[in-house]
Amino acid sequence: MKQIAFSLLAVALMAVAAPAQAECYADYKAKQDNPLRLHYGVVQLQGPCSANAARAEVAARIAQGGWTLLNIVSVFGPEGLTERRDSAGPYFLRF
Repeated sequence: MKQIAFSLLAVALMAVAAPAQAECYADYKAKQDNPLRLHYGVVQLQGPCSANAARAEVAARIAQGGWTLLNIVSVFGPEGLTERRDSAGPYFLRF
């Protein structure tokens, strides 16, 4: 009985952990001042795959390049990369 319970627990933990390991990306809009410059970019998220988590992670990463986050457009999986590649241009997976 204990072995069955342990096996079920192990399977349940693996099922919960699997989504956390999935690839996750966010597209965003950012700006620089003096002179005003805008860009649209795509980043691969290292932390949780949610818009709130993405906001903090992206803001910190692009700030290193002198950019200020305006907003997170969306959070998506690898299936959304191809359609965003051209729009992001040099900011595709840059940060």
